[in-house]
Amino acid sequence: MSEVSIVIPAYNEQEAIHGVVTRLREVLQAAGIPHEILVVDDGSSDATARAAAEAGATVVQHPQNRGYGRSLKTGILAARYDRIAITDADGTYPADRLPELIALSDRFHMVVGARTGKYYRGTLVKRLGRFFFRLLSEYAAGQRIADINSGMRVFHRHDVRRFFPLICAGFSFTTTTTLVYLLNDLCVHHVPIDYQCREGYSKVNHFRDTLRALQIIVEAILRYNPIKIFLLLAFPFVLLGAGFLIGAVMGRNWPAALCACVAWATAGLVLGQGFLAVSVMPQRRFVNVPTESSSRDPGDDSPHDM
Repeated sequence: MSEVSIVIPAYNEQEAIHGVVTRLREVLQAAGIPHEILVVDDGSSDATARAAAEAGATVVQHPQNRGYGRSLKTGILAARYDRIAITDADGTYPADRLPELIALSDRFHMVVGARTGKYYRGTLVKRLGRFFFRLLSEYAAGQRIADINSGMRVFHRHDVRRFFPLICAGFSFTTTTTLVYLLNDLCVHHVPIDYQCREGYSKVNHFRDTLRALQIIVEAILRYNPIKIFLLLAFPFVLLGAGFLIGAVMGRNWPAALCACVAWATAGLVLGQGFLAVSVMPQRRFVNVPTESSSRDPGDDSPHDM
């Protein structure tokens, strides 16, 4: 089996990172997969870097906290191999499923571990929010998405680097990557995995990251198929106009008929803007990136190896 670089972004994960790295090494060695494990210490204030190094990982350090997505970009550029696997440092993803995902990456551009189980379901609010974003992301991509932002996935550096200028540097790196792959007709395959209980505490700001994820999905639609956004905006006016028209016919209420005409005219204007956006949108989706020899850290500061 081909070599793989495991990239793990970590921020204040001293409690879990040693066990995560150790378990990954055991699983990959047992499967006979040549590998390296890169831990990107994202400006941790605890002993995350030392614990990762003691477990046998190569540690790349950011001088300050720069975000989940930027840490992944740093690790991807620093990786020795083209095949990249990412996972989290908190022990929530099952290491024993990684060889299966790696094997499938020979057939697909990206293989994603779709989370299942009691630790993934969460509260009712989380489930409702997840359902809403799933509907919106599937509407954007035009196909079913089992898990848009799973943190365990395998892909190839030569594919993902084309989209680096488009991919979020924050927590929504995985959301952006999934959408960009699908909207550029790359094959994304989902494999169900059992999401596990995390070690330590979560650093996710749910309100901020939910708004950011929504922004990213809307931006993706506007970039690749803007008419879909305008259809969503026009649809309520169409329904409103239909309601006014029914009221006008049933009650001989001619002002309601005028309101129906105004609502439908508004819908027409919105759709007209959508068609205009489609006509002027750029036709080229892929982004040129530097060659491998000129690759460097995606931010302003250079990472430091430990």
